[in-house]
Amino acid sequence: MTAEAGPAPDRGAEVLAAVDLGSNSFHMVVARLSHGQLTVIDRLREMVRLAAGLDQNKRLDAASQARALDCLARFGQRIRDMHADQVRVVGTNTLRQARNSGEFLQAAEQSLGHPVQVISGIEEARLIYLGAVHGLPAVAGPQICIDIGGGSTELARGQGLEPELLESLYLGCVSVSREFFAGGKLSRRRFDDARLAARMELAPLRERFLDRPIARFIGTSGTIRAAGRVVRALLGEQAGLDREGVEALIDRMLAAGRVERLQLPGLSEQRRPVFAGGVAILAAVLEALDADGLVLADGALREGILYDLVGRLSDEDARLRSVRALAGRMRVDAAQAERVATTALALFDQVAADWALEDPELRRLLGWAAQLHEIGLDIAHAHYHRHGAYLLEHADLPGFTRQEQQLLALLVGSHRRSFDRKAFAVLGGRRRRQGLRLAVLLRLAVLLNRSRRGRVALPLRLVARGNVLRLLAPADWLAANPLTAADLGKEARRLADGAGLALQIEPSGADAGQLGELRQ
Repeated sequence: MTAEAGPAPDRGAEVLAAVDLGSNSFHMVVARLSHGQLTVIDRLREMVRLAAGLDQNKRLDAASQARALDCLARFGQRIRDMHADQVRVVGTNTLRQARNSGEFLQAAEQSLGHPVQVISGIEEARLIYLGAVHGLPAVAGPQICIDIGGGSTELARGQGLEPELLESLYLGCVSVSREFFAGGKLSRRRFDDARLAARMELAPLRERFLDRPIARFIGTSGTIRAAGRVVRALLGEQAGLDREGVEALIDRMLAAGRVERLQLPGLSEQRRPVFAGGVAILAAVLEALDADGLVLADGALREGILYDLVGRLSDEDARLRSVRALAGRMRVDAAQAERVATTALALFDQVAADWALEDPELRRLLGWAAQLHEIGLDIAHAHYHRHGAYLLEHADLPGFTRQEQQLLALLVGSHRRSFDRKAFAVLGGRRRRQGLRLAVLLRLAVLLNRSRRGRVALPLRLVARGNVLRLLAPADWLAANPLTAADLGKEARRLADGAGLALQIEPSGADAGQLGELRQ
């Protein structure tokens, strides 16, 4: 384990922590946010080699899980000691692949003391780009950021701080080392085979990423930075990492002949078993992208998580941009989406305390589900809620974790017609109950806005007590809206059958506690 500690945190500032559960290494960085600026106050890194614990059935073995949980217990203690106000923990490629990741994640959350979010490869590429470019001087023109991890390689092209193209490939130093350098033998043929395999994966990306001149190529994280240290030590290079240096490094590795005989300055004992696979990928990437060399960045995924957290705190949430972009692409009726969202959030605020939904993230997710509940209409009206759920589950939505997309998909997929609570079983435990309750609120919001009128007053009050919901409405309003009253009665039956929840529609006095006039 390596640690890098700075000054004690200023309790007047906000302390943020980011934890990256990579396929090869686990990283943690803690920073103080003061006056809009981040100052790193602590770092931890441990080589866990989680990907090496994946068996042929894509299940994590007991030994790799034990190493990971021991590491997370230490990380958790440091986070508690630093009194972090905001903590975000993300899992990457190995946890995306592992079939038993669910049981591991539960144990990981207990060891660390914080929830773990598994992110997509595209989201990983976005966060890596953010972390890398924030620590480099600005450059005019497009730049490409490259990160070779234990289980995947991420590529991101962007301008300034904004990524434009994102890609994640199933190429990692652990997986390539296992496939092409099994037994530890280092030969020219093995390197050539590994490079060819990597080039084949990279070939489809070339035209998209190189359709304009690239001002700068950036390399970051373990494999690339380790290669940079070794090349500088061998050749006396002062900065960067070029193709000539990488080829010289490969020649030096071939001269050793075997992994266990590698004695390279700057290469740690822990990285040595997977270094050959990483260097083969690096050589292939430089060749495929016509990159003469890389500028090495200090920042990577964990720093990107920190900057993304800062964005969320300052209302620059990447998830909101993704929601707006998807709604625009799918030609969502913006006025109706806003009506449903306003109603859903007003209902949420009425029952949040009684239904244990106080987490502001749940409120945001409900609002976004309401904004996107009709995206399936752009495919077909029949079963459009199912089309929408499929899109949300499988689309690349920068900023969202897999768990968040799963919840959005469940909410949209269950916002109309019959209600199947079994679908929410994938969430597990407390999250399952929260998801079910958010779905009920979205269903009611959609139903109450079925008329799609521009300005409607809904003088209603919602009261929750366990599995009983009471919807209080003035008697004259119910009489003036017989279709809505009939729909509410039908919804009560559906919720009783599908959600095990009793919805009671009760007349109230005209001035009974209202939601306030929900004007859209």
